[in-house]
Amino acid sequence: MQWGDEGKGKITDYLAEGADMVVRYQGGANAGHTIKVGDEVIALHLLPSGMVRPGVISVIGNGVVIDPETMKKEIEGLVRTGRSVENLRISDRANVVLPYHKVLDGAEERARGKKGVGTTGRGIGPCYSDKMSRSGILMGDLLDEEYLRDRIETILPMKKRLINSLGEEFDINPEELVKELLEYGRIYRDKIIDTSILINDYIKKGENILFEGAQGTMLDIDNGTYPYVTSSNCTSAAICSGAGVPPSAIEQVVGVAKAYTTRVGAGPFPTELHNEMGKILLHQGEEFGTTTGRERRCGWLDLVVLRHATRLNGPTSLAITKLDVLNDIDSIKVCVAYDIDGERVEHFPGSAPKMESAKPIYEELKGWKSWSEDTVELCQQGIEAMPREMRDYISYIEKDLGVKADIISVGKERDETIDLRPDRWSA
Repeated sequence: MQWGDEGKGKITDYLAEGADMVVRYQGGANAGHTIKVGDEVIALHLLPSGMVRPGVISVIGNGVVIDPETMKKEIEGLVRTGRSVENLRISDRANVVLPYHKVLDGAEERARGKKGVGTTGRGIGPCYSDKMSRSGILMGDLLDEEYLRDRIETILPMKKRLINSLGEEFDINPEELVKELLEYGRIYRDKIIDTSILINDYIKKGENILFEGAQGTMLDIDNGTYPYVTSSNCTSAAICSGAGVPPSAIEQVVGVAKAYTTRVGAGPFPTELHNEMGKILLHQGEEFGTTTGRERRCGWLDLVVLRHATRLNGPTSLAITKLDVLNDIDSIKVCVAYDIDGERVEHFPGSAPKMESAKPIYEELKGWKSWSEDTVELCQQGIEAMPREMRDYISYIEKDLGVKADIISVGKERDETIDLRPDRWSA
């Protein structure tokens, strides 16, 4: 519901407990989900969070762009933890991130100079560009040597010329690239299928399916802080095109929102704090990117952003995360509107200059003290056991957005969660 990094890894893992299938529907290895299971901290970049849940089918949908090398390393890492990857399924229509995409990503960012968009350099943007220009390679293509060789021999010379025009050197033998890709095809052969058929079969059977996105609404290519965005659609609407399911199949939308705001990389961030409070949020929240390790920029909660995300995603409920990071702060600010050139604005602007000039208008709420009791035990007692000021903060957000918060997270552990859902999935 923000710029990503809302703790969605924990929430998707938590919801996956009662799921029969978990489907990742967009993004690439530029994203990251961090999941804590006991003493283990598991960072996933491409694999769905269902991979850490035994018996759950995990699907990478056609809307994802797949770096086969990164995925191989991620699978090997999971296997080393003693987990099985037998239930992984990969869409034959998913585009492949190739070596020249990563070279182009870096070259284009350097060419932008001071106007860089803060890319992770993982080749995601160029891969999505190729998808739209019909110059992509699909996972299913890795199973057809003759067709793959023809595609590579057609596309590679164009990429070399483009990279050279940006002042970069790039020379790769097409035969070597084909050989490498065919090897990945051999590795993933038994997992590459038409996943739309599989997902829709599960829908018809009435199984519980969790669709998980990456990044956040404000990084959406159409509705985010353009041009400082990712290259795919991050909203709930992208589930349908990114997983191959009809809109009528979506029954619930859970919007994950952090109790404050962060973002990684360049771009406008109206509530960003450049003071001691910003440092407190950074360190208490351990705000370092899962994929890049970069420090996240930190600021107060921005309801203008959340209203924008609510309108776009249509959440049926909220999951509010990292409330514990705000412990022991006497007064908590919440942005309710912007001042843009002397005008009060309550909806997020689409104009980049207006985004950059927006100044937050705050309301202040009373903070709360750390609780002395065990957090897990308090969560078992329910929302009433939490400090009244924390409950007031949650109610404030619910009232403004008109959406109920059914999941409250006050720590990294699965048990540090208050679940108010009336119709939970059963494990």
